[in-house]
Amino acid sequence: MKINTPQIDNSKNSFTETLVDLHQGLMMYHLWGRLGWNDILQRYRRSRLGPLWLTISMAVLIGALGLLYAKLFKVDVAEYIPFLAIGFVLWQLISGILLDGCNVFVHSEGIIKQIKLPLSLHVYRVLWRNFLTLLHNSVVVVFVMVYFDIGVDINTLLALLGTFFIIINGGWFSFLIGMLCARYRDLNPTIASLVTLSFFLTPIIWNPSLIPDRAFILLYNPFFHFVESIRAPLLGQPVQVETWWILTLITALGWIAVIPAVSKMGRKLVYWL
Repeated sequence: MKINTPQIDNSKNSFTETLVDLHQGLMMYHLWGRLGWNDILQRYRRSRLGPLWLTISMAVLIGALGLLYAKLFKVDVAEYIPFLAIGFVLWQLISGILLDGCNVFVHSEGIIKQIKLPLSLHVYRVLWRNFLTLLHNSVVVVFVMVYFDIGVDINTLLALLGTFFIIINGGWFSFLIGMLCARYRDLNPTIASLVTLSFFLTPIIWNPSLIPDRAFILLYNPFFHFVESIRAPLLGQPVQVETWWILTLITALGWIAVIPAVSKMGRKLVYWL
């Protein structure tokens, strides 16, 4: 006698399970919000200025590099420093999410082993911590824009959309790379090296106008599009349509790939820590 057994759609279960985890983690904003803020405070414990050191160190670094590289590249300081300031602050956000994402679960080992919480909570904690750092560093950008009299118009609001793309992509990346780094510990220094290399390959301290014949290569650099989606509107420049399409594609493909992976690897994560 043939018995018909129900077929279980594992892909659908994985999809639902991950979405539930993301929703439950998001609803615990009071917890990851407090943890993220506490992470910032712990870095500057017993310091009189506290988190203000984030802003001060960033301002000094941008000022020194701006004056130096403006001379080396023989460009106008009034044009170069705003370009550098915005790019550098954005790179701190991007690199911070990438590097913190590698250790998102490793550094939360004690919590994961003792308390059953949504895995996404730890990802939200990383994203929130780096967003707070961005807010501190944004003071430098505002000062530079005011000092060099950079106008603001309706197109400047596109910078908010660019920031959203960085944060939302930081979510799937932290999920994926966090689990992989928990499983393969040698992956962490590899990612750190690639982030350093990407800094020099991305127009942060150098302007694409310096290589007009090969500027098309930047279309294949995803970091360029993330940075340009915010820097261009703040500088009063248009954002290429290709940039928005590429960011949308990266976002869609990233989450489509990560959703089933999170469900599968998430069950084994505690044994890798």
